[in-house]
Amino acid sequence: MSVAINEDLALSRFCRWAAIEGRSGEEKRIADAIIADLLQAGVPPDCITVDDAHLRSPFKGDIGNVIVTLPGDASLPRTLLSAHMDTVPICCGARPLTEDDQTLGRVIRSEGNTGLGGDDRSGCAAIATAVIERFGLTKTEPTRLLPPAVVVFLVQEEIGLKGAQFLDVTQIGHVDQAFNFDGGTMETIRHGAIGGERIDINVFGHASHAGVAPQKGVSAITVSAFAIADLHRGGWLGLIEKPDGVGTANIGVIEGGEATNVVTPKVTLRAEARSHDQQFRLKIVKAIRRAFEAAAAETVDVRGRCGRVEFESRVDYEAFCLNESHPSVIAATEILRRLGYEPRCEVANGGLDANWLFQHSIEAVTLGCGQAAIHTVDEHLLVDHYLDACRFATEIITRDARSI
Repeated sequence: MSVAINEDLALSRFCRWAAIEGRSGEEKRIADAIIADLLQAGVPPDCITVDDAHLRSPFKGDIGNVIVTLPGDASLPRTLLSAHMDTVPICCGARPLTEDDQTLGRVIRSEGNTGLGGDDRSGCAAIATAVIERFGLTKTEPTRLLPPAVVVFLVQEEIGLKGAQFLDVTQIGHVDQAFNFDGGTMETIRHGAIGGERIDINVFGHASHAGVAPQKGVSAITVSAFAIADLHRGGWLGLIEKPDGVGTANIGVIEGGEATNVVTPKVTLRAEARSHDQQFRLKIVKAIRRAFEAAAAETVDVRGRCGRVEFESRVDYEAFCLNESHPSVIAATEILRRLGYEPRCEVANGGLDANWLFQHSIEAVTLGCGQAAIHTVDEHLLVDHYLDACRFATEIITRDARSI
């Protein structure tokens, strides 16, 4: 038997919040709306704080993470719930519309040519619903034993998990179990995730007139092409499967050149490498560097000048994996089964806020809220899954000693 929630309010809350623009670094409007709803529900102002993650993030921004601390019976497990407030740019201007789909059931889409923003406004609305339902209980059952909890609305997830990375953990305190709400359906418990590294490559050649004396120049585009071709032939791009590891790599951005009659002197590339094995991820990065440096050294003009490479990489997030006997996994499994799901554990191949939470010693599993086709104009929210996410979040922060 699952807990009761006000479904109409939960749905209207999501639709209101999905319509508020809030791309990464511009989350203040949605943060203000979340805080206003919580205050109206009775959450004391001194339970709500905002950290300075946006000031420490390289991308800056207009607000930090919103943190809601909920005191409770110290003998009960302390729970963290989290979701990210930012959406990708394609979701700006979303106009949520509920409709019945013959295949999917009741869904919410965006009217017009935008994404919906269910990633991750549905996560925010689900955990806010839990907080609001909890404060409703304290009014009707003032003597009920409630577990302590902390709820975090994170910024800048879509541009590299920066809100989670720069979370002020001094405002969080000890956590016994943690649940991060993000994309996907409810039955999947993501108890781990891959590690990722971003790479910036500047390739320098030597300019010359491409028609009069191309042999007197070194093309940075040619150097880059040689390097990429070598990586492709060697199996170091795309899906990488080697005897000592598995991972992925991608060169996603190439910028350079201003005219066809100039041998291009500089190209800038941005790439990434991912693996569940940190050492193998480092090996991928080394292979990419080696290919570009070799291509630069081998591309020579008539004067013997060659190219040059500046190479910089940085870790976006480290891989992690919780044991399936972890308290967060066990609690998620029990509640999902009560909600009618047959849960399955999965290690994600994409980065999650939970990656950085783990680095902060907060061991979280990640659950979906029914978001589908995210980051596209076809994005939609499966209403039944979203409402079950609201029920899940509500149960985990309202069940008393008798239900544990």
